[in-house]
Amino acid sequence: MWQNLPLLPEQASTIAPRVDALFVFVLGVAVFFAGLIFVSIVYLAVKYRRRADAAAPKLIAGSLALELLWTVIPFGLTMVMFVWGALLFVEIQNPPADALEIIAVGKQWMWKMQHPDGHQEINELHVPIGRRIKLTMTSEDVIHSFFVPAFRIKMDVLPGRYTTTWFEATRPGRYRLFCAEFCGTQHSGMIGSVTVLELSEFESWLSGRAVGTSTAKMGESLFQRLGCASCHRPDGAVPAPSLVGLFGSKVALEGGRTVVADEGYIRESIIDPRAKIVAGYQPVMPTYRGLISEDGILQIIAYLKSAEQGKGEAARQ
Repeated sequence: MWQNLPLLPEQASTIAPRVDALFVFVLGVAVFFAGLIFVSIVYLAVKYRRRADAAAPKLIAGSLALELLWTVIPFGLTMVMFVWGALLFVEIQNPPADALEIIAVGKQWMWKMQHPDGHQEINELHVPIGRRIKLTMTSEDVIHSFFVPAFRIKMDVLPGRYTTTWFEATRPGRYRLFCAEFCGTQHSGMIGSVTVLELSEFESWLSGRAVGTSTAKMGESLFQRLGCASCHRPDGAVPAPSLVGLFGSKVALEGGRTVVADEGYIRESIIDPRAKIVAGYQPVMPTYRGLISEDGILQIIAYLKSAEQGKGEAARQ
């Protein structure tokens, strides 16, 4: 319905119509009350204008019913907007468990994408129609913002932290990708595209590209190359926690605190291993700051998430 309006981009995701519906509702309420206030001002200015210099205004008695009316109605409309917006926000902020996870790294002035099977793209992202896509994002330098107007998704991409968003495309086509946060002199040139393909076309696109190593395999290779396995195994040179069942579990820390081993915790443990010390272990792990890129950290995280984690070795500090 709304796709023909010139001020609204095409709706190309499952969440887009719902975002537009909320936007139109809020805009309609604002326009209605702005018009009502304007008309009331003009009407009252004319009706109660001074007709003679000596004329005294009549005393107007208060009205409890009127006070309740203009209090309850705006309050009710505001609560409708709040609940509607909150439900939509919660859904957008919580990717489905079955979503296909793709890594996105922002860097002045480009977007780097990596598919789970190892395919990498620069300033482009190819996805199949009807498949839920989860984006795990970070930045190598400054704050960026991943914005696809046709999908109605926008999420800040922060250095040193991970943010996520998700979408499910409903229309084949090529859609513009922007950075919506000023990030330097060439900010306006940090653009890309998301290409939505039918499933058969997407499979053809994948088969037509060089077969890469999966993200998890890259993480495993990096894990071995950095020498992490020398400590993080039962017979390691230095006793260190095991990776088995790490991701998503609760980790007991020195001092009695616990923390969930999510992406942020693993990244911090690699970059600043003394920030959170696992109970029962010494703070002897060296920092890998400057020795591993953001892409590499995400690859190790993918390795920890993979089904092979029960067979392999990995780091936890």
